[in-house]
Amino acid sequence: MKHILTLVFLGLSAIFATAQESGDIVPDAIILPADGINLNDFLWRKRPLVVFADTPADPRFVEQMGYLDAELDALAARDVVVITDTDPAARSAVRQQLRPRGFSLVLIGKDGLIHLRKPAPWRVREITRAIDKLPVRQQELRDARPGRS
Repeated sequence: MKHILTLVFLGLSAIFATAQESGDIVPDAIILPADGINLNDFLWRKRPLVVFADTPADPRFVEQMGYLDAELDALAARDVVVITDTDPAARSAVRQQLRPRGFSLVLIGKDGLIHLRKPAPWRVREITRAIDKLPVRQQELRDARPGRS
């Protein structure tokens, strides 16, 4: 099963890398590679969830991506974009800014602040609970209530 998830992830990475190299923008993509990403582009629009590993074969990375892939709708409902970085040698801007060690899961709010750092995989239910406690998310929920103008 883990080998299948790895192959699926690698296939998705290749698709996104090809789109990025050809200059195509994938506006609705929820999983993006860290290459060429500037976290400031997401300010007040999306909540970046960055998944770092030293290799795409890292069992924790494979496990985390399996959790995320199984519940992308819950993440999309909370304006989450998943950014993956599995190549320390590439020294992406995201990696230089957040400075992970090995596997790391980092949640950045729409306000640009780091709200969560975890050294182990988290299930989507735990991630969404953490997001739902954020002040900006609380305001979004209040604004979405019926009867508000």
